[in-house]
Amino acid sequence: MTLTNRDLVELTAWRRQLHQHPEISNEEERTAKEVVDFLADTGPDEVLTGLGGHGVAAVYESGKAGPTVLFRSELDALPIHELSDAPHSSLVPGKSHMCGHDGHTAILAALGRQLGRERPARGRVVLMFQPAEETGNGAAGVVADPRFGAIAPDFAFSLHNLPGVPLGEVRLKPGVVNCASRGMRIVLEGKTAHSSMPETGVSPMMAISQLMPALPALGRGTFADDEFSMVTVTHVEMGEAVFGIAPGHAEIWATLRTRRDDRMANLCAAAEALVTRIAAEHRLSPRYDYHEVFVASVNAPEAVEHLRRALDEEGVSHGEENLPMRASEDFGVFGHKAASAMFFLGAGERHPALHNPDYDFPDDLIPIGSKVFMRTVRNLLG
Repeated sequence: MTLTNRDLVELTAWRRQLHQHPEISNEEERTAKEVVDFLADTGPDEVLTGLGGHGVAAVYESGKAGPTVLFRSELDALPIHELSDAPHSSLVPGKSHMCGHDGHTAILAALGRQLGRERPARGRVVLMFQPAEETGNGAAGVVADPRFGAIAPDFAFSLHNLPGVPLGEVRLKPGVVNCASRGMRIVLEGKTAHSSMPETGVSPMMAISQLMPALPALGRGTFADDEFSMVTVTHVEMGEAVFGIAPGHAEIWATLRTRRDDRMANLCAAAEALVTRIAAEHRLSPRYDYHEVFVASVNAPEAVEHLRRALDEEGVSHGEENLPMRASEDFGVFGHKAASAMFFLGAGERHPALHNPDYDFPDDLIPIGSKVFMRTVRNLLG
């Protein structure tokens, strides 16, 4: 079962429509409705909405015993103003699909069209359109939803487009493919004072000046090492934007990154101890909290072999170059529930990078991604 030329025209038009109407993490209500409406003609046996927020799961049953195979895409866009002259560029100021989730969604919709014409021979397929990937709470919210238990997969697969890799080529390997990461927000409280009498206050200035180099210095190892860890300071704010007040409040934000989940706990403990020590030296009250928590994405060898077989049978070139990546991806959460694997589909060696304001998903990837997924369905559930 392959996509027709008409299918590709309609899927491309729909992808571009999604591109024009981006919704950022946890706001994907319209996008979710678009998915439900688009899949209606494919006749899914069950459609779950509102999963973990605005998630949509479309279930295609065979009526016979067999594994449950889940394929996942993302619904959310980014808070980035698009800089493009494409006729389908974002109509929403300050928001855009600069990561290609509109294209990933179109690939899953293409799979839905094929399943509507030819159900799996056994088991069932779940198309999971997940919200809030960019903030790291989407997959966790879906898995925590009580209704997820009814569609719990045996296998879970996903893809992500990857600029810098030749168009249509795939990168795939077992083991870690994306790092664990989390944002750490550190707040330091002292005492404000008039700027003519700073000695009467407690300023966080010296503590901030120490933490800015000390936090990155917590990083260990090289990226090729499983013990790798990295800290990147991303934001600093101190006091008010005035000349008459010596500051008594400051914030410093940092992203903590490791290849392994167990290493993350050690890195958090080291960062917290550092903050506590430096704050005490300067008579400051510290507190910290964590945001955008991503677990490591780890490809199960068994799931990787299913994808490799599908790639070979469909004649799609693949290798292990460029992996693993420092960037994070919340698909790793599904790996705690099923044998899972993600592959990376080349968007072109000179294609604008992900999250760049001039990025746009290459529509030529829609038939490539969907045929690899469909071949995986046939091999697992044929």
